[in-house]
Amino acid sequence: MDKQDLREAYEHGRRDERARRKRHPIGMTLTFAFALVGLVLLALAVINGSFGRAGEVVDHSLSIAADRAPSAAANAGQAVRDATDSARAKASDAAG
Repeated sequence: MDKQDLREAYEHGRRDERARRKRHPIGMTLTFAFALVGLVLLALAVINGSFGRAGEVVDHSLSIAADRAPSAAANAGQAVRDATDSARAKASDAAG
């Protein structure tokens, strides 16, 4: 067996293994996101001195976001309605 045969066998094995272990892009994205969240929680635990206090910080931040979300959604909905009305008015002026 010479070097060329060995190289071909190696590449064939790599291709077979790679085909067998295909990664799904959504799965990899979710894995990365969960790892990032875990790192943030670990950092908060180190900064706050405990996991319990880090959890309190996260809970507080989430409650603030939850309180602000309905008004932000309403504002976004109104902006979409205004933009739609404006586009319709421009279209009717152009056609009319």
